[in-house]
Amino acid sequence: MAIVCGEKLGDRLEAPRLICGFNQFTTPEGDDDDDDDADSCMDDSISQDSIPKMGMEFETEAEAYDFYMNYAKATGFGTRKISAHKDPITGKALDVTFCCCKEGFRATDSRVVTVKRPRPEIRCGCKAMLKINCRYSGEFRIVKFVEEHNHDLCDPEQSYMFRCFRQLSNVQQTQVDDAQSCGLPPKKILDIMAKESGGIQHLGFTHIDLKNYLRTKRTSGIKQGDCGGVLQYLQRMISEDPHFYYAIQLDAEDLITNIFWTDGRMIQDFGHFGDVVCFDTTYRKHRDGRPIALFVGVNHHKQTVVFCAALLYDETIETFEWLFSAFEDAMMGKRPKTILTDQDQAMSAALASK
Repeated sequence: MAIVCGEKLGDRLEAPRLICGFNQFTTPEGDDDDDDDADSCMDDSISQDSIPKMGMEFETEAEAYDFYMNYAKATGFGTRKISAHKDPITGKALDVTFCCCKEGFRATDSRVVTVKRPRPEIRCGCKAMLKINCRYSGEFRIVKFVEEHNHDLCDPEQSYMFRCFRQLSNVQQTQVDDAQSCGLPPKKILDIMAKESGGIQHLGFTHIDLKNYLRTKRTSGIKQGDCGGVLQYLQRMISEDPHFYYAIQLDAEDLITNIFWTDGRMIQDFGHFGDVVCFDTTYRKHRDGRPIALFVGVNHHKQTVVFCAALLYDETIETFEWLFSAFEDAMMGKRPKTILTDQDQAMSAALASK
């Protein structure tokens, strides 16, 4: 026995039909009251003003899309733009169609045999859509609205995971940049921002979006050919100085993060004057603000000598541990007796571990 909006329908029920992801039951003719109660029960979580209706008008396309996005988020599905027609002279949009993210079917991939981990199929030919038109008036008017979906809808509390609802705002990007400049890892940044916003569902993005933003930020300032130029320079130095040594650290995405180098003269100086070493990271690369780490000492003429140098991406414990390991390898296992540093906690922890 099924219950719809608190009323027992008993044996009068027919086969259920799926409307907007809810199991809606139809009754024989003459029981319109039960249908009205079921519809009102389905729409309790969404206000009537938030549901698109034929003839509704909007001043701009963006306003219409935001309205449909809010409706989709409250209902439990994602959206995207499927088609648009523009005036060939003015370039102004004449009509735009928004649809469910599961509209249509994915095209056949010719690489299906060679792809090791294909993406899961999420499209199922859903017909839910909203079409706006401004051909006959200055405002965009809803001329077609299909509400029914052919798939189950998700919990509205989980709607933030759809791609169309995930985006870092300018304010959030500034907060991420400030937190990263203080040395916070991405997971810690996400936890803090989620707590400030009242939960991850109110944040507006996920850890994947944060990771993509940080990666894009890192690579946006790198000119094309910079990595190749660095490698070419290091190879040329090896050909000119057989004792030249360098080391490069890559991240999980195979991007260059840290570069360490020293030459034969520096290694020889360290062998003579390397008992006391001053390790300094206060220097910054002019444009990018990245730290340049220098291992320096004093020779028998009380002159400053450089033992090695490194261009770092950040100043974390993992970075310093890698740097000290590269330094020890370059100096053939010899370690200084005394190291003078600042009071950086990450640097102290890395020195203690090494």
